[in-house]
Amino acid sequence: MTNDMIRPVLAGVIGHPVGHSLSPLIHTIWAKRAGIDGYYIPLDVSPAYDDFARAMDALRAVGFAGVNVTIPHKENALRYADEASENASRAGAANMLTFSTGAAAADNSDIAGFSEAVRAQSSAPGKTALVLGAGGAARGVVLALRSLGVSDIMIANRTRDKAGKLAADFSLEVIDWAQRAQALETVDILVNTTSLGMSGQPPLDVDLARLNPAALVADIVYSPLETPLLEGAARKGHKTINGLAMLMHQAAPGFRKWFGGAAAVDDALYTELVRELKRQNRT
Repeated sequence: MTNDMIRPVLAGVIGHPVGHSLSPLIHTIWAKRAGIDGYYIPLDVSPAYDDFARAMDALRAVGFAGVNVTIPHKENALRYADEASENASRAGAANMLTFSTGAAAADNSDIAGFSEAVRAQSSAPGKTALVLGAGGAARGVVLALRSLGVSDIMIANRTRDKAGKLAADFSLEVIDWAQRAQALETVDILVNTTSLGMSGQPPLDVDLARLNPAALVADIVYSPLETPLLEGAARKGHKTINGLAMLMHQAAPGFRKWFGGAAAVDDALYTELVRELKRQNRT
């Protein structure tokens, strides 16, 4: 005779490095609020695809419901998956793998994360955007902007060839990196998806003088919480979105899917995350 046991929900975040991630704290707070017995574990996996695949096989074997995936494994996650959502396929990257159906299903909640962060600031974000950067994060941001009704999107990257590939995939206009300030005159949303402004990196050099006073300025970086770009924009009276807002919103779909509870993005959660960033001296 066997005893039926209710096993705790297991999920996690995969990256390299991953020790800095705030995702475990977010999911722990939501689980505590909902009274759910669950654990969300950070796992550092080396960049090679074979290492990633072995790690995913092991997590599935021990009963993980799913994982979030961060740098450098988002393309590995899409390659590993048995099936993929339209968002993951179009972005060419996945930040979620769900194992509960028996197959590995890939999704990309970065898209919803950014769009929800924008909606929290503006119900009508406008029609024109300039996206700085052309990496995987930029692809997700472009898809999010399209979902918000932003029809005219320009892309500027330090390497024009890379910007050209992204522009070809999504029918965008390419702006020379040296002309990024001049391009701001018609922009309703400015988004930085580069590492410039991140802790340990040079600041993003962009003159906001020509930016429409009503324009929204976003930066996907959350370390520091207020990048030089956002500080400059706030001084000029612009509404701003930091990377922490996007992080909270992108975490919600995974928690709801794997833990089955509510995932409220609210001031209390934001305050706890800011407190943790300060503890880590990352604000």
